[in-house]
Amino acid sequence: MKFRFPLFVLFMFLSLLSCTSSALQDIQELNGFAVLPQAKDGEQVATFAGGCFWAMQECMIQLKGVNRAISGYAGGNTANPNYQGVLTGNTGHAEAVQVYYDPKTISFEQLTTAFFQAHDPTQLNRQGPDLGSDYRSIAFYRNEDEHKALLRVRKALDSSMFKNQIVTELIPVDQFYPAEMEHQDYYKRHTWEPYIRRVSKPKVLKLQKFMPEMIKSEYLE
Repeated sequence: MKFRFPLFVLFMFLSLLSCTSSALQDIQELNGFAVLPQAKDGEQVATFAGGCFWAMQECMIQLKGVNRAISGYAGGNTANPNYQGVLTGNTGHAEAVQVYYDPKTISFEQLTTAFFQAHDPTQLNRQGPDLGSDYRSIAFYRNEDEHKALLRVRKALDSSMFKNQIVTELIPVDQFYPAEMEHQDYYKRHTWEPYIRRVSKPKVLKLQKFMPEMIKSEYLE
């Protein structure tokens, strides 16, 4: 008699396989939203907006030296925004990712280079099929050294890597609001979804190909 593998067990097994690259982050929750963690000793923080945060969060967490990456909203003018409100464009926010990293392993300049490669910085108020100012490209800086680093990287890539001009905004960091828990580690938890496979995954693979030496070994096949 053949053993019949229960379908629900098979589904759970396949779901686990889709997340074998890395364990999900330990993100705390409050009222359905992620809790913004404090930087640990020796950590620095960077904030980027580059289209849908599902792909950008995954791209950032795969980099050596990146300890945590939180999806959220930045660059807007409304306090405590939520996903549906940001989608309307009325809050002024863009989908963004806050990155906690070890500067001894990855520099801000390397992180910035990865950011520019993880999306198309030449598209204004869109990323591929995603349209609207909430998908615009922004690199935030916390001091003048970071501002100068952003200018250097943007200038170097603008003349060597992209056919069209980079339109990424470079602005001082403002309030970052963590997104709802359902948007945290979304890429890992939904690898079977058509959007993730067709839109998000190519961005992740592009970054892996561009700078394989900076990708954590567990993510490389």
